[in-house]
Amino acid sequence: MVTRIALTGLASAVSVVSLTLTGPVGAAPALPSGLRPLEGRTRPLEWGTGPLTVAALPRVTYVAHRGGAREVPENSMTGLVAAYERGTSQVLDFDTRLLRDGTPVVFHDETLNRTTYLGGEVRGLDAREWQGVRLRPKDALPGSWRSERPPTVEEVLDRFGGRIVLMLEAKDPRSLGRLAGMIRARGLTRSVFVNSNDPEVARRVHRLGLLTQLWRSARQLRTDRPERWRSYVDLLDVDHRARDADLVRAVKSGIRRVWAHTVVTDAQRDRVLALGCDGVITDAPGRLARAARRGTRQGTQRGARP
Repeated sequence: MVTRIALTGLASAVSVVSLTLTGPVGAAPALPSGLRPLEGRTRPLEWGTGPLTVAALPRVTYVAHRGGAREVPENSMTGLVAAYERGTSQVLDFDTRLLRDGTPVVFHDETLNRTTYLGGEVRGLDAREWQGVRLRPKDALPGSWRSERPPTVEEVLDRFGGRIVLMLEAKDPRSLGRLAGMIRARGLTRSVFVNSNDPEVARRVHRLGLLTQLWRSARQLRTDRPERWRSYVDLLDVDHRARDADLVRAVKSGIRRVWAHTVVTDAQRDRVLALGCDGVITDAPGRLARAARRGTRQGTQRGARP
């Protein structure tokens, strides 16, 4: 059952008017000032003879978690476009769930309540009903954002696939076959990490020929033995709040990539990198990038000859 969340007060009513998506259903959402739209499904020039893959990632990788949820509306097409255009991360992360008819969509929660103007379970809708869902941008976000329909996974793969490495969390393991088909059909098996918290789901992802990402909480890492997963996990996604010893054990597990989530401060980033992690999953990629640039400039100035 889907319910509509009532808004109270004149200010809320004005917000609804200002956030209404203009144009036909499914039209590309308007972008913040200074951002240009991507070019649909045309083959990007940067592909060369093939799509951008994980082989192109830098030694230390930055991931825009849900597009950068402290800077853009999470799991929105506009937010993902903004993160891509700003160039402050090399990977775009988003969450996926299944609708009633099996359509994979980009959404984090089981219910619509927290991030949209509706209430009820995501799995209670079909693709036609999904067209009527509108995201509710947080007031605390910087800038001005319009409401828009959450995208489908297919739309995100078509817009970004091959242009940048993607990371999607399969919230519903039943979606793995459908997701694998979409990824393979677009030639993106080396360009998309498929994420889960369950080692057995990660094993299934590996058997499907996809890049496997396994995330673990600080509590789980206390008793985990990550070396057991190195034959089928391409990326171990660790909680930055874990103990130093647990993070070091993950780094030394033999798994090629160990990235830490969900980092929002310079101190958190610096700690996980010092312990050997080679990637940062962050809600604030723009802020961390600005801080990194400031640190580089200051270091250069300190090292300059008088």
